[in-house]
Amino acid sequence: MNKEVYIIGAGMDGAATLTAEAGAAIAAADELIGAERLLGLCGGFGKPSFASVSADEIAEHIAASERGRIAVLMSGDCGFYSGAKRLLPLLGGCEVKVISGISAPIYFCSRLKMPWQDLHFVSLHGREGAIVRQVCSHEKTFFLLGGKIAPSDICQRLTEYGLGNLTVHIGENFALENERIISAPASELTELKTGGLCAAVVENLGYERGIPSCVPDGEFIRGKTPMTKAEVRCVCVSKLNIEDGSVCWDVGAGSGSVSVEMALRCGEGRVYAVERDAEALRLIEQNRIKFGCDNIEAVAAAAPEALAPLPAPDRVFIGGSGGRLKEIAAAVRAKNPAALVAATAVSLETLAELRGLFSENAEILQMAVTRTKRVGEHTMLSAENPVFIVRGTLK
Repeated sequence: MNKEVYIIGAGMDGAATLTAEAGAAIAAADELIGAERLLGLCGGFGKPSFASVSADEIAEHIAASERGRIAVLMSGDCGFYSGAKRLLPLLGGCEVKVISGISAPIYFCSRLKMPWQDLHFVSLHGREGAIVRQVCSHEKTFFLLGGKIAPSDICQRLTEYGLGNLTVHIGENFALENERIISAPASELTELKTGGLCAAVVENLGYERGIPSCVPDGEFIRGKTPMTKAEVRCVCVSKLNIEDGSVCWDVGAGSGSVSVEMALRCGEGRVYAVERDAEALRLIEQNRIKFGCDNIEAVAAAAPEALAPLPAPDRVFIGGSGGRLKEIAAAVRAKNPAALVAATAVSLETLAELRGLFSENAEILQMAVTRTKRVGEHTMLSAENPVFIVRGTLK
């Protein structure tokens, strides 16, 4: 039997925010499917129902059902972090219609009297992710919550990174009798208690207008730990073509300067700064906070032993090896043979070793940076040591 399936965004409460089109489709359906909460909200329609949120289970139920017209209820809008994405490919042979509902950000922003077309959307519903990095790079960030991370956790993280003055709007129980919306600086909301399903909008008028690149050496917190200089760092990071969701390794991270520039480029990804020196690890932590890079995770151990437990990398920078280049290369290759790797060398011996570890089509370049400095009334040239950069995949 050719079944008609309506995938319906039920709005916030299944009643006041239910669209007329959605209501008509529910009224005409022979059966309703959805989460128990949504079925309860639509209980007034008095339809037979099947409670489930599993796409596979719902598809199997529809295939086995003898009813010809079925309505599947989704929370909010079917196009906003909805289970409809997984369900749609499983409904082959059915005549499917998607009916949009009112999504959480649209409803929330209407209550805040705030335009929503310039929101940056982040879902932390049942998963973790970078918070500060997203806020630093956008004027208004919408967080969909409902899992391990609560609004108070967002406010605590922002405060920890020196952003406690930013305005945070928190909403829960949208369109219900116990709806609550609070707006205050993050530092005032670190102890706020909320329910499981809620949302937050963070405003940051001083957000980064672009991705910082070739960050001046003097902007990093530095000690006696060696640091990859700005121009070399800039070229190495650009050669890695880091994407927004990339998983990056910075092996021999030192003060964390390369880790920071990686993290600025992969707001949805993660950077693992591998370093064994205690003083360097303190600098990594300080620079992570200064640059708002909560997507950096310091790994306090020596490579290659520290690499085995880490997620497979997409991009790798090898700035320090402790004389164990071959073992580090083997660890990277074991995790992901296709990982794009950049490494530096200041001696011909290290260059020769790197050349033997990279594939034949690896790119090799040599940089010689010369800066100027004032000596009395004259401007003199001050040359840095030449550096070799090797970039490609490993053998």
